[in-house]
Amino acid sequence: MSGIVGMLTMVLFTVYSCREEWPKTVIWLDTSSLPDTIYQNPVFEPDLADPTFIKTSDGKFYAYGTENTWKEGEHHIVPIIMSKDLINWTYVSDAFTSSTKPKWGTVNAGVWAPQIVYGEDGVYYLYYSLSTWGDANPGIGVATATSPEGPFTDQGKVFNSTESGVANGIDPFFITVGSGRNKKNYMFWGSFRGIYCVEMTDYKTPKLATKKQIANGMFEAVYIYQYSGKFYFFGSSGSCCEGANSQYRVTVAKADAITGPYLAQNGNGILTNGVEGTPFLRGDQSIGWVGPGHNGEIIQDDNGRYFILYHAININNPLLPGGATRRPLMLDEITWVDGWPVINHDNDNQGKPSHGMKESPYFETE
Repeated sequence: MSGIVGMLTMVLFTVYSCREEWPKTVIWLDTSSLPDTIYQNPVFEPDLADPTFIKTSDGKFYAYGTENTWKEGEHHIVPIIMSKDLINWTYVSDAFTSSTKPKWGTVNAGVWAPQIVYGEDGVYYLYYSLSTWGDANPGIGVATATSPEGPFTDQGKVFNSTESGVANGIDPFFITVGSGRNKKNYMFWGSFRGIYCVEMTDYKTPKLATKKQIANGMFEAVYIYQYSGKFYFFGSSGSCCEGANSQYRVTVAKADAITGPYLAQNGNGILTNGVEGTPFLRGDQSIGWVGPGHNGEIIQDDNGRYFILYHAININNPLLPGGATRRPLMLDEITWVDGWPVINHDNDNQGKPSHGMKESPYFETE
């Protein structure tokens, strides 16, 4: 069915009583299809911060999030959840156990901001940040598995901040562009000390001589998306982790080449200090959701609609038991307007997380 109106089948008829002259209205509401055709945020909780996801050949979706404690005695080192529709998710496992967790970085470092990639060699690559709060030398590593459910085996660091020359060098994003002789791999990374990119020889080896800064120090959690011959930079700004007071947000810039220059819609370049991109996603206390950001991948459903996953903070339940900011998983639709992505276009929540009923993405099933 094509929309929420089509999903709610209502039959209205009038019954006249022989003793009464006014009509009585009887409404029949068929809700049998609602679970499959509409959804409401969040799509998973209590927490899947800094989400990344992948669709496998059997039509399943696997999403991964930052290490966190969901409840007392329940600590997850990169939790993995699975869905068949992006709406109904179930916990599967953790990418790492306490014994397999990467330990090449600072003592007691957390495994943050993962990104999942399916390689041409049939291997699943899980990039991750290894860092503590205020870490003087955090870094980026990669683990591998033959299944999206793991277990993942750590392959060590790609580089740390000292080796890359980028302070607070976390939040990896790996992407392959081009084809044939023109195919290239890139790693983008950085957190409030500038966003950088570097060419990669393979899935682990950077060509550090090619390092280039593409954005100023207002951003973290970079994500690059190709659409209609252009490259789109999605970057998060503000603090991710101040509970109900979070001002986290996402802005977008566009470029003709993957290495930039990336420009906001007004023509200003985001490499210039103090310049953000075009506003894309922000929170609103009045709707109960703040701090949306660190988005995952964009996906197009089988009806041609675009969706994006990200995390946000419920102002009425902003903290996990240990005191960390609680960041459930959110899903919203993107519309492309004049060459720019707009979230929740043409409704009262434009540019904000949706909090009412929305039409679900559609994916063909066997």
